Amino acid sequence: MQQQGTKTMRHLTTFRYIDAVVKAGSIRGAAESLAITSTALNRRILAIEEELGVPIFERLPHGVRLSSAGELLIHHIRNQMSDMERVRSQIADLSGVRRGHVSIACSQALLPFFLPTEISLYRGEHPNVTFGVHVRDREAAERALVDHTADIAIVFEPVRLADFMTLMRVFQPVHAVMGQGHPLAAKEVLRLSDCLSYPIALPTAPYGVRHLIDMAMQTASARVEPVIESDSFEFLRNHAVAENILSFQIPIGLSQQTSTGELISRPIDRRDVPAGVLYMGQLKGRTLPVAAARFAAQLSASLAAKFEVS
Repeated sequence: MQQQGTKTMRHLTTFRYIDAVVKAGSIRGAAESLAITSTALNRRILAIEEELGVPIFERLPHGVRLSSAGELLIHHIRNQMSDMERVRSQIADLSGVRRGHVSIACSQALLPFFLPTEISLYRGEHPNVTFGVHVRDREAAERALVDHTADIAIVFEPVRLADFMTLMRVFQPVHAVMGQGHPLAAKEVLRLSDCLSYPIALPTAPYGVRHLIDMAMQTASARVEPVIESDSFEFLRNHAVAENILSFQIPIGLSQQTSTGELISRPIDRRDVPAGVLYMGQLKGRTLPVAAARFAAQLSASLAAKFEVS
């Protein structure tokens, strides 16, 4: 039994090495990140290829790429590594030590305020849990769940949900954001037609807010020519105040203060721009490690308390 356990752990080490080669795109690059020699790493790969009876990498002049067999193997490897992390987390629970790692793929809007607060609260109780937070657009977030580089995804208006198991959904109405001195700041709710009379800064096409604005424009047979486009919501918020022009954001990403002054936000009438939906979820069929599952439960409770559940 001990010999079988040792063999399993040796295979897990080899799996970790193969995963590193896939991410680096070369044996030399992976060897540097793993702090081993490229010769030793190549021997490991050749040994697993001999055991499988097929090459798992195609050797290229400037690196390697997965073969068809390798594509199947890396999916298995990432499932095994994910399962091992879950088991480690459960063993830590048995010993009373709260350990683990939580990886999150999320929309930009979660970064400035919501996630820092939630992670701080969680680590206040479980300081041995580590986090990885990665900005991913709507499509990339779901891919991160599939390849196990993320435990949890939180995305606004996802493109597709084929592999996504929804844990929580909340409405996020689109808000116009502006400086205090903007002519529209005195209104409580804005019509889209109000906004079109002023210079506008918009997020770029991949983002859910832009998608909702573009759809509303098509419905209204209207056009908007943004004076500024950016893939940074932080820049758009700050610039809206600096130049006193309009931009758009969802409530979870808003605060009154920016580095360039005080921000005003006003909801767009839902008759013009329907509220979008923020989704939090995990990979279908996957059992999350304990730390990730408990953090997801915390997020669900916080989202439900702050926003209208969809």
